[in-house]
Formats: sequence, structure tokens, C-alpha cells
Amino acid sequence: MTEDAMTDYDDVYFTNADGLQQHYRLYDRAGGGAPTVLCLPGLTRNARDFAHVADQLAGRCRMVLVEQRGRGLSAWDPQPERYAPPAYVADMFALLDHLGLDSVHVIATSLGGLMTMLMQAARPGVIKTAVINDIGPHIEAAGIEKIKGYVGGGAPRRTWDEAVAAVKTIAGDVYPDFDADQWMAFTKRLYTEKDGSIVLDYDPALANNFRQDTDNAAPELWPVFEPMKTVPTLVIRGALSDILSAETLDKMQAEHPDLAALTLPRIGHAPILDEPEVVAALEDWAARHYR
Repeated sequence: MTEDAMTDYDDVYFTNADGLQQHYRLYDRAGGGAPTVLCLPGLTRNARDFAHVADQLAGRCRMVLVEQRGRGLSAWDPQPERYAPPAYVADMFALLDHLGLDSVHVIATSLGGLMTMLMQAARPGVIKTAVINDIGPHIEAAGIEKIKGYVGGGAPRRTWDEAVAAVKTIAGDVYPDFDADQWMAFTKRLYTEKDGSIVLDYDPALANNFRQDTDNAAPELWPVFEPMKTVPTLVIRGALSDILSAETLDKMQAEHPDLAALTLPRIGHAPILDEPEVVAALEDWAARHYR
């Protein structure tokens, strides 16, 4: 039993096409024939982001909480130039092969949402349903600029209180209503203890490609969004998000025939997914789709 989730899980590894060992948490107590839900975290994040989601849904689904190369317990890539979406998507196809699956339900945050769209574009039908957290085919330049400002730059911390203070300087405007316990819980998703220090739980080199692109305007991905129109989709947005604008979400809803949206007040990029509105929405989503 883990301290960050009430549900038992196994630590499992698979080998990607580049020979790197990648880690995922497997919550597998729903019984034979249960649908599989793949959870895809954001740029610098790890499986801990979805522990509470797995706790909520593991009685109904087999939950796979993957960690991309260079994050969490997955191997760091000796060639950092491969920290890029094409490699991440290939890794997820390797994971599906490892799991013996042709298609999967997805819950994805930020970069994970982009990967969901890219996976569906590469293999139409691979995504059964998608819950996408605070990302869309158009990404606001202000959000990209903010991420470039902090990714890969976190110094080791001596205490957890120091780590919390560092996180607050970056994310204080994202979660203006967090209390002390929430800040600590959030920080422990980002940092880990290693060699006597408290460090961010990812390879700092994954920022290299991200920072080398001096243009803060992300490519428009509306053509990549086109194949998603056959996929039942729920998009969750923080009302304060500097990544997914209300206008982009409106356009997504206008163009997608089966897309529901949930906007959370007083939250930026990205919602934690433990908010009461999200818990209720996921419960309804699972009842309708995870059968």
C-alpha cells in the first residue's frame, strides 16, 4: 500500500525502441475484461500525478500510469535530443505492444494531451476515449514562455519546506486557493529525495530541446486534432490557464461532435484532477465509457 494512494499497484517496466527501460504503475484489481486506461502526465511530471485518479477508478478499470523517458523511475536518455514528442509517441506504441493492446482509453495532462492527439493521428482508432487536461491544438505563447523560464532549472533543496517555497514562486498564481497541506502534497509530486537532497524528479536535460526553440509560438495542431473528432472527449480547463484559452476550447467544442468541457474557476495550468467537480465528472465519464 502506498502513502499517496489507497490502491495497491505494481511497478512494471518495459523497453522502448531505443532500448531504455520505462516505468509504469499498474493498478490491476478490476478483474478480467476490465478496460485499460492509460494516464499520460505533463512535461516534467510523473505517475504520482494520477495516483488519486487511479484510486478513484481502479475498481472499474486497469490503470496504467506511465512515466516518460527521463521522468520518475524511467531511464534518463543519454541522447537528450530524443526528449521530443516523436520519441514519446513511439514509446507509447511500444507500451501498447507490451500490454498487448491495439487501443486504449486515455487520461492525459498537458504534454500528455498533445501525445494523445499525435497518437490518434498516427494510428486512427488507437484512442478509444480521451480526457484531456488543459491543452488543445492551439497553445498560448505566454504559457510556453513561462514553462521555458522554469523547466530544468530547479536547484536541489535541503528541506521540504524549501522545496514548497520554490514551487510557490512558480505556481502561486496557478493555485491561489491552496492551503499548506495542498502545497506540500503538490510539491511531493514534483520532487523526490535522492542522495541526501530533495530534487526535481526528472532529467534536467529534457529542457534542452524545449529551450533551443526561441519561438514561443507553438505549432498549430488543428490538423492533428482532426482525427480526434471520432473520439469521445472530455476537456478539463483551468479558468486561469495560460496554455488553453477559452476561445480555443470553444473552437474545439464547435468542431468536435462529441466533446464535453469542464472549466474550473480559480485554477491555472493545470488542474490537479482531484477537484470535486473533476471527481464527479470522471465518475460519470467512467460509468458511460469504461465498460
